Amino acid sequence: MSETVLTPPRENVEPKTLVEGAYQRLRRDIIEGVHPPGEKLRVEHLKDQYDVGAGTLREALLLLVTDALVVAQGQRGFRVAPISIEDFEDITRTRILLETEALRQSIALGGEDWEAGIVAAFHRLSRAEQKLGGQDDYVHTAAEDWEKRNRAFHDALIAASPSRWIRHFQNILYQQSERYRRISLFRRPIPRDVHAEHEALFDATLARDADRATAILAEHILRTLESVRHMPTDFFTSPAKH
Repeated sequence: MSETVLTPPRENVEPKTLVEGAYQRLRRDIIEGVHPPGEKLRVEHLKDQYDVGAGTLREALLLLVTDALVVAQGQRGFRVAPISIEDFEDITRTRILLETEALRQSIALGGEDWEAGIVAAFHRLSRAEQKLGGQDDYVHTAAEDWEKRNRAFHDALIAASPSRWIRHFQNILYQQSERYRRISLFRRPIPRDVHAEHEALFDATLARDADRATAILAEHILRTLESVRHMPTDFFTSPAKH
């Protein structure tokens, strides 16, 4: 059976149009909290900030609506989607269901090319994790690199799953979890060794131990939920800007 080639996520593709460029910049700023949850996204202000026309900016905002990062309010414009611990719990539980099933399928069906992709992605991720450092020296540029390589590693793990629908919905959930995951990385509320978690997942997957690998993956995803639970409650109640 031939292995499925995953299409790169839209946010990781080199922009070829003004809309794609505006989309990626807006998405990054929403993920990083430059535009906080609930903020009114005024086209007349943002078009100057992002140096694009109003039509281009609206198209970019509509792409972010499909990512569920922006909410369209009819004639009232757009707002950054809200966040809540209840929402992240739902995202996390659903992501575990889909991603562990995709991993189990990949372990059963993946061949040498799939294994080689995991080895390469893990190597690149390990190099990025070395740059992050162990304690409080969280550097923005290193974090950006880590986020991309972390995504590539998780994608490589499930690349042999034959279900495009599982991968499609997993992609949406991964994007949603990214906002919350970055909180965890920035504030480090509970100690964790992310590299050790990835290494254990890598070893179990290449050993073709589906039960162990999926259990490690589920625990790995849950650890971020536990980290976010330790955030101050006011983080989830950012007032909307008018």
